[in-house]
Amino acid sequence: MRPRRAKRKDKRDEQGLERSPHPRLHACAVRPTCTQLLAWFGADVIKVERPGSGDVTRTQLRDIPDVDALYFTMLNSNKRSLTLDTKKPEGKKILEQLIRESDVLVENFGPGALDRMGFSWERINELNPKMIVASVKGFSDGHHYEDLKVYENVAQCAGGAASTTGFWDGPPTVSAAALGDSNTGMHLAIGILTALRGRDQTGKGQKVAVSMQDAVLNLCRVKLRDQQRLAHGPLKEYSQYGEGVPFGDAVPRAGNDSGGGQPGWILKCKGWETDPNAYIYFITQAPVWEKICDVIGKPEWKTDPDYAKPAARLPRLKHIFNTIEQWTMTKTKFELMDLLNQYDIPCGPILSMKEIAEEPSLRKTGTVVEVDHPKRGKYLSVGNTHQAVGQPDRSAPLAAAGRAQPGDLRPPRREPRGAGRAEAADRRHPMAGAGDGRRRHPGRPAGDHSEAHRLLAEPA
Repeated sequence: MRPRRAKRKDKRDEQGLERSPHPRLHACAVRPTCTQLLAWFGADVIKVERPGSGDVTRTQLRDIPDVDALYFTMLNSNKRSLTLDTKKPEGKKILEQLIRESDVLVENFGPGALDRMGFSWERINELNPKMIVASVKGFSDGHHYEDLKVYENVAQCAGGAASTTGFWDGPPTVSAAALGDSNTGMHLAIGILTALRGRDQTGKGQKVAVSMQDAVLNLCRVKLRDQQRLAHGPLKEYSQYGEGVPFGDAVPRAGNDSGGGQPGWILKCKGWETDPNAYIYFITQAPVWEKICDVIGKPEWKTDPDYAKPAARLPRLKHIFNTIEQWTMTKTKFELMDLLNQYDIPCGPILSMKEIAEEPSLRKTGTVVEVDHPKRGKYLSVGNTHQAVGQPDRSAPLAAAGRAQPGDLRPPRREPRGAGRAEAADRRHPMAGAGDGRRRHPGRPAGDHSEAHRLLAEPA
């Protein structure tokens, strides 16, 4: 992402990154997440799509005929778009121009694909010595699985998440959270920002790569910790210890056990018989143990040697949480939140996606934003999680993709046109269909973008 000369005296976009167009050459949710983050931070992201059909995710799990799928709109807000056929000389010429004018190229091709297209690292470096080339692979270079195709759940399984998720007497389980895709995209964004800072010092570009397996493992480090602890005895904070279930030679699945040394469990609340999410996560934190005893009506536990100390409670966790649950079942999860928070007892309601979508606080903080799409109408999306004082929100959908022609792209510092009509358009509008190159962000004013980093996103 190359900084552009500012029209104003201040050289940095007051809302985040200097605006920089970055061709994003595309794949499932990893690269879109990465480039969406950078777009939120102020980068000018140009998404390169397939000629004719555009990005495959425009139709994936489509809920309204002939309208971009929510999967696509929610991962591509605040970007511009163009289609490009790099198999043709005209397409290669446009890509070369984009590379010369851009700061970062995020690609998602298989091993050696860029080289076969004539865009090896050496060629890219020749076109733009300051270019940052960023890529994601399933496994790191040199890994014996380095050439394998990887998706979200494969990454979770290979990164240690699935083997440690679920209950000890059940099968491995994948998480609904995008540990393989979105998490890897965030790691890649951090790598890109680090490379840009490095370029400030050296004046040279570099290659940045993140493995999906590595990114998942990075979030499972406490399980790698427990694997090493297991060599010295049972993991006593795991509930199976109190149930007398022997440990094997690998970290077991721990159900809803807390992994931080403070025992916790998901407990039923009032209404659980008809509401599948009438539950609360309750942590028996040692510093507030006496308050817990008073609140649940078991004051005798404060002095009982079987319950008074954390070590004494570990073999009895199942009984303790069963007892607490008898009390939590008399109140709703929200009543419990109000009551327990008065005593600083750590807890959290199990919120359904419906509750999250309707939660006023999340709308107020911009965590959930309402986007006005020209064809779909209003829809909800996750907003920018990075909150900074004085930084306006950016949430707008991507426009429809059309074909770029030679000469469509203007010289550096001007907005390149994709799909033949890529104007620097209203940044408050969502990313619509494919191709008019409009970059917007759902429901939030974007302000002036007189200086930018340009990012190229990989062709789908």
